[in-house]
Order: sequence, then structure tokens, then C-alpha cells
Amino acid sequence: MMHDPTMNLYLSVEQVASRFGVSKDSIWRWKREGEFPAPVKLGGNTTRWRLADIEDYEGRLRCGLAMFLDFEPVGLS
Repeated sequence: MMHDPTMNLYLSVEQVASRFGVSKDSIWRWKREGEFPAPVKLGGNTTRWRLADIEDYEGRLRCGLAMFLDFEPVGLS
């Protein structure tokens, strides 16, 4: 059985927010709404998300956000 290195990598709420281009408050709201992966409590006030859980979530998203599309429309003239 192969070991998946992402299983042991954890992201802070700041890193997760940056990854999705949203605020930390948005991450916590998504978590409360139940659609976003649950974080892991590592002890004390330390809460992190498993990178593997985030990647799995990303793989299940229905669509992505395109910030810029570089193409010329065809047949509209």
C-alpha cells in the first residue's frame, strides 16, 4: 500500500482561505453550512484542515471560476 504524503499535511484557515480566494470568515461559514470539509482540532486553539480533505472537496466541485478567458469568438460577425 502506497503512502499518500498529503494525508499528513495540514492547512491553517488563512492558507485555506488563500487557496480559495475568499476571507477566513467565508471558510468558517462554509464549514458551519456543512458542505465544506470539517477541520481537525490538533490541540489547544490549533485547528487545521487536512490537505487531502481539501483536495477531495475540490475534486467534487461542480464548476470552477475563470478569472480570465483568452479567446476570440468565432462566427459572430
